[in-house]
Amino acid sequence: MVAMSMNLIHRRICRSEKWADRMRSQVLPWACEGVRLDGEVLEIGPGYGAATRWLLEHGGHLTAVELDPKMVACLSDEFGERVEVRRGDGAELPLPNAAFDVVVCFTMLHHVPSPEQQDRLFTEAARVLRPGGTFVGSDSRLSLWFRLLHVGDTMVAVDPVALPHRLHQAGLIDARTDLGERSFRFRASRPPARL
Repeated sequence: MVAMSMNLIHRRICRSEKWADRMRSQVLPWACEGVRLDGEVLEIGPGYGAATRWLLEHGGHLTAVELDPKMVACLSDEFGERVEVRRGDGAELPLPNAAFDVVVCFTMLHHVPSPEQQDRLFTEAARVLRPGGTFVGSDSRLSLWFRLLHVGDTMVAVDPVALPHRLHQAGLIDARTDLGERSFRFRASRPPARL
């Protein structure tokens, strides 16, 4: 099972309005640039819901899968019927094959406790995507500040250069990453259905 551990300072930052503003104004528009979010959308690892709130503004039917039962309860209370919140592990999604047009995950991959479990999450994202669907997201780039913020946390940094190969190994195509100042974005697709 994919476990997430965050220290007190990290939890406080992720719950802050400053973090939510940065996600809304910078990270999410950049990570999702050119991606249609008006279909069936799955968010893996919504945490405190900063990205979830932004995704709701884009008109799709949103499902969120979160491992932490306390966060599941908080998300369910906040979003009610507007978001289908499910408790589950991103590496073992409790969802059917080919059910989503888009799968997203933002700033959470480094909390997945091993590269092998990260790879299982990528495989699961590919499994639940419809043919031609898109897997998109972002994560933080490794830096001294990033390391200090994660003292006592689960932190398995993702190498953005190696990520496209890992996404291809998971069964996705057209995988790419782009580097930002403090983070990177990624995108890949499930192959279209064969005629």
